[in-house]
Amino acid sequence: MTTNRPGSPLFLARRSYRFRRLMDAVRLLPVLALAFWLVPLLWPVPDQASDPAVTTSHALRYIFGVWLGMIVLGVFLWRRTARQIARENQS
Repeated sequence: MTTNRPGSPLFLARRSYRFRRLMDAVRLLPVLALAFWLVPLLWPVPDQASDPAVTTSHALRYIFGVWLGMIVLGVFLWRRTARQIARENQS
């Protein structure tokens, strides 16, 4: 059970709520990157030479694709948070 102090709002302002969720996404980004980088460990390992295997080139493209995607997502989140902070400083 949560208690609300007298005089404090029950709900957060929309701006404040969105900024907090944006900061949560920034904090979650390294965990998300690690989860995506661990996916190749789940790929099947061939038992025999005739079994189809995931090629090294495919695995490297996946790893660097995840790396590039995390950079792009990080820049996007950084720009959004920078804009939000600039708005807060103007107010």
